Amino acid sequence: MSKGSDLLVAALENEGVERIFGIPGEENLDVVESLRHSSIELVITRHEQAAVFMAATYGRLTGKPGVCLATLGPGALNFTTGAAYALLGAWPVIMITGQKGIVASKQARFQIVDIVSTMKPLTKQARQIVSARTIPTIVREAFRVAQEERPGPVLLELPEDIAADEVEGVALIPPHAVDRPIASPEALDRAAEIIRNAKRPLLMIASAASRPQSSEALSAFVLRAGIPFFTTQMGKGAVAGGSGLYMGTAALTERDYVHMAIDQADVIVTIGHEVTEKPPFVMRPGGPTVIHIGYSQAAVEQVYFPQVEVIGDIGRSLTQLADRIEGAVPNADALLPLRTTILEHLADRAEEAGFTPQRLVHDVRQVMPPDGIVALDNGMYKIWFARNYRTQVANTLLLDNALATMGAGLPSAIMASILYPQRRVLAVCGDGGFMMNSQELETARRLGLNLVVLILNDGAYGMIRWKQAVDGFTDYGMTFGNPDFVKYAEAYGCKGHEVTAIEQFIPTLEAAFNEGGVHLVSVPIDYSENERVLVDELRQAFPGNR
Repeated sequence: MSKGSDLLVAALENEGVERIFGIPGEENLDVVESLRHSSIELVITRHEQAAVFMAATYGRLTGKPGVCLATLGPGALNFTTGAAYALLGAWPVIMITGQKGIVASKQARFQIVDIVSTMKPLTKQARQIVSARTIPTIVREAFRVAQEERPGPVLLELPEDIAADEVEGVALIPPHAVDRPIASPEALDRAAEIIRNAKRPLLMIASAASRPQSSEALSAFVLRAGIPFFTTQMGKGAVAGGSGLYMGTAALTERDYVHMAIDQADVIVTIGHEVTEKPPFVMRPGGPTVIHIGYSQAAVEQVYFPQVEVIGDIGRSLTQLADRIEGAVPNADALLPLRTTILEHLADRAEEAGFTPQRLVHDVRQVMPPDGIVALDNGMYKIWFARNYRTQVANTLLLDNALATMGAGLPSAIMASILYPQRRVLAVCGDGGFMMNSQELETARRLGLNLVVLILNDGAYGMIRWKQAVDGFTDYGMTFGNPDFVKYAEAYGCKGHEVTAIEQFIPTLEAAFNEGGVHLVSVPIDYSENERVLVDELRQAFPGNR
């Protein structure tokens, strides 16, 4: 005889699950006991939100669903932001929550919230398990749904009486490989004809192109096509470095230096673009022909309505498209002369003295090896990293430009460090975002990770403060006080460092990485560059800018 919780854990093992992140409650105790006898590691976090961020980052980096666990009511509700993070980011996650018994409830309606209904708008699927015998089927279906295009989160609610129910003779369902469809020859031929006849073609690499299974074919396509490319924020790093074709990253929607190329293109081939990401450019009537290459059809929006679509597995579709256009695009490099000008503008003042965003990004790049992973939280610095940080290896700059929630940077870095213990991993957080999940320093220390957390300390919610100023509002309501971050880190058993001179920055990061363990490095940041570059300079370079 097996309990429902035993079946659940066996089904998770059957799917290859190695660890579960979360905070169990009373209603999960049967599941916890089953996990104790399993091969799955239970990683206790200090907040349920952080557990989903970690599971989502696992899904992002591996293509396989990450798994997290919470109790009913307040614990499950703390999953909501993480669920939205995974849904908008298209990262596969399985969220398992507890619930009071459904046959009988001795505590009446204490802590009971309809979590399934709450989660339906935030997930691909949300369901309650009402029979232990159905657990293997439901788990297999949950993993299938979470992984199929477009990937995302699935919620499974397991009531405590179903978890404790004993059954026998229930077999597991083995997973099997699934090949994604390839784009039709007709669609590939149409796209190829337009590209071959383009006068100023340009590629755009976006979020879905950074799926782990696509990176090799994508890099090969760029080289075979010989067409310059730019990336969205979440497509950054999807193409291996060294092509000589990179034109920049669209950190802003329009009128940045990379838009010098975008605005001149007559054909833009978007690869893996999803409209959940902040628009990298705006389509207008009479503008360039846009070819959408994606796992699924493009959602039609005011700012994005492609005229041609190539739908299917991105990697294999690109390979077949390259067969049709390689060496046959006479104007492939027409926009390439703009590359030097664009990249020179982005490199401007990168080595200037002071804690400017450009200098901090430049110095981080010096410290991080090509395969080092930088996990960004959300704040003003994200724009600077998107514009200025050059990547050479896929998925080495983890940022969220879909939900764009604060508080995800540290948990994301923790997951990256667990997966890649031999790589350098750096979490970059503003002081505001860091404090939203700073308690996970203890999780990182307990797990014995090698991780450096960089805090950009301006004592304010910097991005909103900047927007407040740009929009002509009075500076009000955006500042706060911070703890002594060195002592704060030490309180968790970590090492703390405060950098007061820019010349100390690189040596401090190097020493932290070389020593190992969890280090927190606090530096000031001079955000006056936001106004000088992102407003005044761009307004002068592009007079139509507002």
